[in-house]
Amino acid sequence: MAATGGCVAFSTVVRSCQVTPSPSSGNLRPNPSLRQFAVSSESQFTKTVRKSETKRTTSFGENGIFKEKHKEEAREGVTKEKQKNPYELGLERNESDEDRSRKSLKDYFEESKDLIRSEGGGGGGPPRWFSPLDCGSRLDDSPLLLYLPGIDGVGLGLIMHHQSLGEIFDIWCLHIPVKDRTSFIDLVKLVEQTVRSENCHSPNRPIYLVGESLGACLALAVAVRNPDIDLSLILANPGTSFEKSQLQPLIHLLGIIPVQYQLILSYMLSSMTGDPLRMAMDKVMKGLPLQQTAEGLLKDVAAMSSYVYVLANILPEETLLWKLKMLKSASAFANSRLHAVKAQTLLLTSGRDQLLPSEDEGKRLRRALPKCEIRRFNDNGHYLFLEDGVDLVTVIKGASFYRRGKCHDYVFDYIPPTPSEIKNICESNRLFMRATSPVMLSTLEDGKIVKGLAGIPSEGPVLFIGYHMLLGYELVPMVMNLLLERNILMRGMAHPMMFTRKKEGYLPELSSFDTYRTMGAVPVSGTNLYKLLSSKAHVLLYPGGLREACHRKGEQYKLIWPEQSEFVRMAARFGAKIVPFGVAGEDDFGEIVFDYDDQMKIPFLKDFIKSLSEEADTVRTGLNSEVNQDIHSPVVLPKFPGRFYYYFGKPIETEGRMSELRDKDNAHELYMQVKSEVEKCLAFLQEKRESDPYRNLLARLAYQSTHGFDSEVPTFEL
Repeated sequence: MAATGGCVAFSTVVRSCQVTPSPSSGNLRPNPSLRQFAVSSESQFTKTVRKSETKRTTSFGENGIFKEKHKEEAREGVTKEKQKNPYELGLERNESDEDRSRKSLKDYFEESKDLIRSEGGGGGGPPRWFSPLDCGSRLDDSPLLLYLPGIDGVGLGLIMHHQSLGEIFDIWCLHIPVKDRTSFIDLVKLVEQTVRSENCHSPNRPIYLVGESLGACLALAVAVRNPDIDLSLILANPGTSFEKSQLQPLIHLLGIIPVQYQLILSYMLSSMTGDPLRMAMDKVMKGLPLQQTAEGLLKDVAAMSSYVYVLANILPEETLLWKLKMLKSASAFANSRLHAVKAQTLLLTSGRDQLLPSEDEGKRLRRALPKCEIRRFNDNGHYLFLEDGVDLVTVIKGASFYRRGKCHDYVFDYIPPTPSEIKNICESNRLFMRATSPVMLSTLEDGKIVKGLAGIPSEGPVLFIGYHMLLGYELVPMVMNLLLERNILMRGMAHPMMFTRKKEGYLPELSSFDTYRTMGAVPVSGTNLYKLLSSKAHVLLYPGGLREACHRKGEQYKLIWPEQSEFVRMAARFGAKIVPFGVAGEDDFGEIVFDYDDQMKIPFLKDFIKSLSEEADTVRTGLNSEVNQDIHSPVVLPKFPGRFYYYFGKPIETEGRMSELRDKDNAHELYMQVKSEVEKCLAFLQEKRESDPYRNLLARLAYQSTHGFDSEVPTFEL
């Protein structure tokens, strides 16, 4: 691990050893236990100057035999042959396997108990780093993630996320022993020492500081003192709001009213375990059997009594008082220096935080920190990372907050969705998918039209060029069906407003587009198209863009493309297959009654549209074309739902045509051919859907009532 830091690594193993450090010598002695730990023979606070070549990390196998690793081996963590390909990660795992491997709040308390027991029978020793062994192998060149705990100090706050985080990060967690009385400033120096050491060793590798409550203050303090180091902060319910919280008066009460200690523990426990009844109702709403939910609720309630005992060991009265005083000083320290924080920051705030006013604090910090985004969890409590339904990796991916270099790369830093993420996205769009009941048609190599997506090329690069339906309604069914039926992830080229803002204003929050980013959307640009095609991806591009998606009245199914060709030469450069496609059905769902032209006639709406457009980057800078479009939303009158129809035409080959298509005329000719094919697809769908007996929603509901609501509804004959 770090040249300046020791480590303790743990993993759940049935037969193993517990490691107990000797307070006087720092040596290790094995004792029987049910868990496995790997503990450094040196503590980070015992020595500050060491020779890196003498570093050793001591670990125990299942047979209790010592195994030693050189410091450089511990730093690397995994061998090259076990490192993962980012485009393979997550797509091969089964969702049920993910659920089984994910740990729970019970594991947090069980492993906290063992970790405290390993401290030498009383919680001694200085603060130290440990790395969870259950993280497994990770991506090549993974960034370093340093977890900074809250007032519990155990360092297991990410236990539910170790496996998923460990696949894309090198994780170290800070453990502060129960009896340790290191001041906040000294903790800052400890983390700072590790940050500087790791930055010196790998200057191009970003370092993530993930802190909650007290740990968030610690992360902010380290960022202030190290503005020249590449840091990314993830702050969950920061303790910077301590002065406004219900915890602040407890400092005085603890010394006066002893019984108050038990009440505080019970209050903190309720914040950790959440509302059992609410969680049980959530499980019922998700379709879990009532008996199974009731049994789980009874187990949770029964386990709470044992949790109180463990929490009392984690935070005995004198330790709790020390931590509260530390949180007060940490909050004051961080708040006085917020103006100096330059690091990229992702704020995570809970709407039901019973310990801190995190929701309001998030708004304040967002205004105070220059490079800050926020994600709100309205139904979660203070201990966000210990609650079911919160996946930190999904949050990081959705916010485009993961990077392995100096700057985030939307193509090469992308991590594909996991089975559980795909399932959650499908569930959230289930009603829309049923309402639209999409019909998918594709064209085989011999020109035959077939139902389904068999005609889509399996191997990339593939460039999908098509018609952008009103407000982009066609995206979800198309992307999800392609992924579920063919296991093909379509990387969409999207408007920049989904990724960045020039300034804050009236546009929807960036969190509104997290799902698009999770599914692989990237800002539309020639550079990103080049990277995607060079990586043999399946790419979705709409030449009509926002202008086509927000068209005027009477412009449905009209291609509004630029005059000059934009994608032909790039496709030919990589020999990409161009798949033209059309989509019909927008007029079955809504009718535009108040479009852009109508809105621009009203002065205050015209000013509003202009202000919206100034908040985000434009796509085609400098082009004075009707394809350019101010950001706005047409007013649409909903209709009784009809059906969506998709038709993917025969792929157009560009391989071997690079020299030919360098000529402008030849490139333009192919461009017009693609446009013509898209128009033919649209005309085909508009004609054929007239003979679909199940075009109307009521007809489809009647069919599904007799054949099952998950059954595929027939359509017209080909």
